[in-house]
Amino acid sequence: MGQMRLKRIGEEIKKIISTMIQSGEIKDPRVSTLTSITEVDVTEDFKYAYVYVSVLMGDKEAALKGLKSASGFIRKEIGRDIKLRYTPEVVFKLDDSIERGIYMSKLIDKLKDEEGNND
Repeated sequence: MGQMRLKRIGEEIKKIISTMIQSGEIKDPRVSTLTSITEVDVTEDFKYAYVYVSVLMGDKEAALKGLKSASGFIRKEIGRDIKLRYTPEVVFKLDDSIERGIYMSKLIDKLKDEEGNND
């Protein structure tokens, strides 16, 4: 039951932050609407929420810094929307899984092309 609750709270946090980004509530110009939250992992003691961020276009590091600078405001909104005894500290991390997936896909395509040329 505990893991289900952690997952549910992680999904709620993801929804809150995603809505804040898309609606422009986060005023930092480094955070664009092309920034998305891919996953949120909440620790079992609810002290930390690790938020994985994907940036489709623009400076990834700048977007991450923008989110980190807004983390107090984001945490306040999470605490207001989710009733918890302790609002978790929000820790932003860059998620590069999309880029890795694209890279792997290109490698596979290249291997198929080379294999086709050898026949």
